[in-house]
Amino acid sequence: MNAPAAALSPRVAAFLAEPYVATLTTLRPDGSPHVVAVRFTWDAAAGLARVLTVATTRKARNLLARPGGRAALCQVDGYRWVTLEGSAMVSDDPPRVAEAVRRYTERYFSPPPAPPGRVVLEIAVHRLTQLNI
Repeated sequence: MNAPAAALSPRVAAFLAEPYVATLTTLRPDGSPHVVAVRFTWDAAAGLARVLTVATTRKARNLLARPGGRAALCQVDGYRWVTLEGSAMVSDDPPRVAEAVRRYTERYFSPPPAPPGRVVLEIAVHRLTQLNI
């Protein structure tokens, strides 16, 4: 089951709404971690974190190689941090990509780049950890 919005304290929800970047961790085919900085959005009602990218990136290829594989996003500001973990999928479905673009534009106050081959990584969050929030 995805992390319900009710499970978040108002402070955590406010922190996840701030326009920070996060690190995204996925696993390479050999099992080693791949960590990159990304912009993302958090949909508390759906329990989904979304990352826009291109299908040929290492992060997308890692998830395509392991459908339903695990991923983690960690947003940090000084000594405050929240990590969202869950199973992830890659989608090129136009309505899903459009929803990710809409949420990104709202959170970061400008639209994301629109490269060819754009996809959305959706993480169904099952675990949330935090510090100093």
